[in-house]
Amino acid sequence: MSGDEDRGGDGDGDEVLDRVGGGVLWITLNRPEVMNAVTWEQRERIVALLDGANADPAVRAVVITASGRGFCAGADLRGSAAGPPAQRGTGEVARTVRRGAQRLIAAVLECEKPVIAAVNGTAAGIGAHLALACDLVVAAEGARFIEVFVRRGLVPDGGGAYLLPRLIGPARAKELMFFGDALTAAEAERIGLVNRVVADGELERTAREWAERLARGPTRALALTKQLVNASLESDRATAFAAEAAAQEINMSTRDAREGVASFVERRSPSFEGR
Repeated sequence: MSGDEDRGGDGDGDEVLDRVGGGVLWITLNRPEVMNAVTWEQRERIVALLDGANADPAVRAVVITASGRGFCAGADLRGSAAGPPAQRGTGEVARTVRRGAQRLIAAVLECEKPVIAAVNGTAAGIGAHLALACDLVVAAEGARFIEVFVRRGLVPDGGGAYLLPRLIGPARAKELMFFGDALTAAEAERIGLVNRVVADGELERTAREWAERLARGPTRALALTKQLVNASLESDRATAFAAEAAAQEINMSTRDAREGVASFVERRSPSFEGR
C-alpha cells in the first residue's frame, strides 16, 4: 500500500505479515487456509512485534487483523507444545499456557501504543481474546465471536476469564463461556465487546482512519491513559487517584503536553510528535 514500509515480514509464505505506514504498525495473521488458527511461532512473532513497537518512535498505533475470511479460529491444537496427555509432565500444560496464550494477551495489554483489532471474520477461543485484549475493536458485519473452549471440554485460557467479566460483567461472561454459542458482530457491539461494526468492505478503511488518528495524537499521554484505565479495574479509589496524579506529573514533562497547552493558549490546533 502507498506510503507503507515493508519491515521484512511481508513475503507470500509468511504467517504473520507486518508493515508500517502513517505511524501505524499493521500486524496481519496470514494462515487463511486454517482460518488463522495461531501457532506457537506466530504468537512469538506477534509478541516480538508488539515489544518492538514500544521502543520504535515511528510506530504510534497498532492494528491487528487477519487475511482471508477468519480473524483467528483459536490455537492450532495440532501443533500443541504440550503434546499428547501420556507424554506430558506435571505442570507442562500450565507452563505452556503461561508462555503461550497468556504471554500473547499480556503483550497486547501492556503495549505502550494504542492497539486496534480489525476483526474481519470469526474470532474463536484465543482469537476472540486476542481481539478483546485490544484497546479498540472494529468488526466487520460478518464477524463472529465464540468462546469455543467448552465445545472442546476445555477451560478458557488466554485471559478469557480475566477479560470478559471486566468488559461485560460476570453473568454475561459465564453465559458465553458456559454455552460456547457464536455471537454476531452486532450482538457483540450491543453488549459492549465491540466499539464499532462496519460493512465488510469498510473494515480496513475504518481501522486505518482510527489508527492514523491515534497516530497523530499525544503518544505518551495515550500510553499513560491506557495504563490508568487498565489498572483502575483492580485499584481502590486512593490508589487510582495516586496513579492518576503521578501519570499527569510524568506526562507534563513531554513535548506533546507542552505543545497541547501552548496550542490552547495560542488558539490553534496542536501538532503532536509522539514525544
